[in-house]
Amino acid sequence: MSDRVEEFLFEKNTPERLDKYLVSRLPEFSRSRLQGLIDDGFVNVAGAPARKAGQMLEHGQPVVVRIPPPVPTNLVAENIPLDVVFENEDLIVVNKPAGMVVHPAAGHASGTLVNAVLGYDPDIEGIGGEERPGVVHRLDKDTSGLILLAKNERAHRWLQDQFRLRQVEKTYLALVDSRPPTPSGRVEASIGRDPSHRKKMAIRPAGKGREAVSEFKTLESFEEHTLLEFHPLTGRTHQIRLHCAFLGCPIVGDKIYGHRNSSVSITRHFLHAQRLKIVLPGEKEARLFVAPLPEELEAILVHLRSSG
Repeated sequence: MSDRVEEFLFEKNTPERLDKYLVSRLPEFSRSRLQGLIDDGFVNVAGAPARKAGQMLEHGQPVVVRIPPPVPTNLVAENIPLDVVFENEDLIVVNKPAGMVVHPAAGHASGTLVNAVLGYDPDIEGIGGEERPGVVHRLDKDTSGLILLAKNERAHRWLQDQFRLRQVEKTYLALVDSRPPTPSGRVEASIGRDPSHRKKMAIRPAGKGREAVSEFKTLESFEEHTLLEFHPLTGRTHQIRLHCAFLGCPIVGDKIYGHRNSSVSITRHFLHAQRLKIVLPGEKEARLFVAPLPEELEAILVHLRSSG
């Protein structure tokens, strides 16, 4: 595959930084990606290699950008079954099972969702100059449900903007121990690293954590449990789990932020990403994706209803 070549003529009367100009002309690429192309000699200004990302462009200067094809990633494609809810040329929406890690990391070099997507679509265009899918948001290992991944740089940027601007509506189902102080409400409690346990997150004082906001409502009440619908308005690590614990009603099966011994027979925590509403790249109307509650979680609700 040969390099893609883009040619532009800088026609503004006011000088402008090269990297800023290229972001406006090639919006499918991040500024850091374009800065990398400049640093690696893939950008010419007025017939000569660009000196730096901050080089000022003058009126009438031609700009040529060579975009090399994606390089093979060192991530391994694996033949792992996927529950694909939706797919097009830009992205894939997957109903992730509990127990699957989203992205390879220390202790999880294989068997992840990214490995599975690479196995499912070996011809993926890729992002960041590599043949790999772009992770836009994450689900914890033991959280099931909807997650989307970008297949190319343009979609990755679009989806990141949707999440950053809080244009995405996410709905989770959580079974909690006890009940919240009110049947419905809004939680505003900042989240940051737990200073005593660096692998955990914690509710932190204002100024020492990042803003975290969730809304919830009660769907069903049982004798010792409550089924809640959660809408996270921000996307902090472990946000819903921490906000449930903050309300005094930790998620059933959550051994980190809840009770060490679960109140029901469960091998995971009871948190499921049920609905995802988002405007896809190139579209104007939002689409709604739905993932039904997994059988093992539905069985718990059936048991609680019959014993109530």
